[in-house]
Amino acid sequence: MSLLELPPSSIFLDCIVLGSILVYAPFLVVAYGRVTVGYDMGAPRAMFEKLPGYAKRATWAHQNSFETFILFAAASFMAYLTELDSALAIGASVAFVIGRFFYSIFYILDIPIGRSLMFAISSSGTAILFILSLISANNF
Repeated sequence: MSLLELPPSSIFLDCIVLGSILVYAPFLVVAYGRVTVGYDMGAPRAMFEKLPGYAKRATWAHQNSFETFILFAAASFMAYLTELDSALAIGASVAFVIGRFFYSIFYILDIPIGRSLMFAISSSGTAILFILSLISANNF
């Protein structure tokens, strides 16, 4: 079964799961950075300044992922509850997941323009879901 064959409600829920996984993906890079500098179990947050640049950026990507995921999950649940079935809604949900995947990669690799573009794409996906859900719920 391909993505195109799934019902929209499944796509929204699947994207929520994938988005939640992507919140923690950058933390794997942080963990690697901590191991390379010597992990201090007694003060894990205090070792931030010792981390290499890529691990610091991975920490920031991880933190930003929490912030954006909360809004996306709310927007996706709204789309699910209002039973959106448009290609635009599905595309917005998928765009969020793809955008967040590349956002973390560009952030860790220190490619600011790519990171900013992916942030804009994923944020647009969330905004589109909110707007379409509100339109549907208010019967405009």
